[in-house]
Amino acid sequence: MAAQTVPLKRTAHPNPKTGFWPRPNERVVFGLLGFVLVLGTWELVSSSEYGLGLVKRVLLSSPTLILDAAITDISSGAIWPHIIESGKEYVFGFGAALVTGIPLGLAIGWFRRLNYVLDPWLSAIYATPTVALIPLIILIFGIDLGAKIVVVWLEAIFVITVSTTTGVKAADAKYHDIAESFRASNWTVFRTVTLPASVPYILTGVRLGTGRALVGVVVSEFLAANAGIGFYIALNGSFFSSARVFFGIILLGALGITLGELVRVVEKRFDRWRPAIS
Repeated sequence: MAAQTVPLKRTAHPNPKTGFWPRPNERVVFGLLGFVLVLGTWELVSSSEYGLGLVKRVLLSSPTLILDAAITDISSGAIWPHIIESGKEYVFGFGAALVTGIPLGLAIGWFRRLNYVLDPWLSAIYATPTVALIPLIILIFGIDLGAKIVVVWLEAIFVITVSTTTGVKAADAKYHDIAESFRASNWTVFRTVTLPASVPYILTGVRLGTGRALVGVVVSEFLAANAGIGFYIALNGSFFSSARVFFGIILLGALGITLGELVRVVEKRFDRWRPAIS
């Protein structure tokens, strides 16, 4: 009787470079370690009751003071109107960038002559600082929610459109040739070849756009607003409340990291659709 071979069960091994943690956990472990080191050093050099007093509290605050300010403003409800206002600006502005940027990028990548017409405009939008356009936006839309949505839209639409256009052009020409050899219509080629190849690039543009949209929220609130996280930061900065300034910055950073990681998870699921580079 022939001997039966029993498949070996694969077990997790430590990272060969560190020798401690499995490779899938390295990103989380070292990311948390970086936060702990930075916060610990910051608290140590600050002039709080736990620190050495090397940095003035009014300039750089300290993690414990920032935590106190966060607990106070969250429990009293002072921060929530600002979070809600910034959330509305972000959702509407970034949503508008998605609804317009993805179809526009697909159209520019698919229709060559449309690319010739719109590419100079996209380059002009990218080269012009959004801050320079805010006075004009305020003249047209006022200082209400509409103006801030336009600023967020302007910040996010370029990266979404350009990344989508790149994805349309990245589809391998041989797949187009195969589809056309079977006399497939242009719509069929677009739907079965071009669009699947574009999905990873579209998601990359969306991930980059999440950060740009946050920039738009803060820029618009710095210049013309009476509520929002950007307004909260600017207001407390004028009163030298550095703890609350840092709390607002941390809120924006946490939101950016969360949104970026959510899109990154979706992006990884579609990464196998990305055309191979030969």
